[in-house]
Amino acid sequence: MQIETRYNYEKIWTLTQEQDLLKIIEEEIGDAESRGTLSYIKEAIKNGKEITVGSCKFRMKREG
Repeated sequence: MQIETRYNYEKIWTLTQEQDLLKIIEEEIGDAESRGTLSYIKEAIKNGKEITVGSCKFRMKREG
């Protein structure tokens, strides 16, 4: 699964690698379980939803 991210102040979505996703989540939620949060995000975006964690949005890469 390919995941795109976008901070609130950005206008474009960026394809993001898993190790960077974990860093973003840690920055946004602090010492909470970042791997568990990433698992939740992956499950939630499967149906085309966008998930917001702190000031960053996550979505599954869209074709086209």
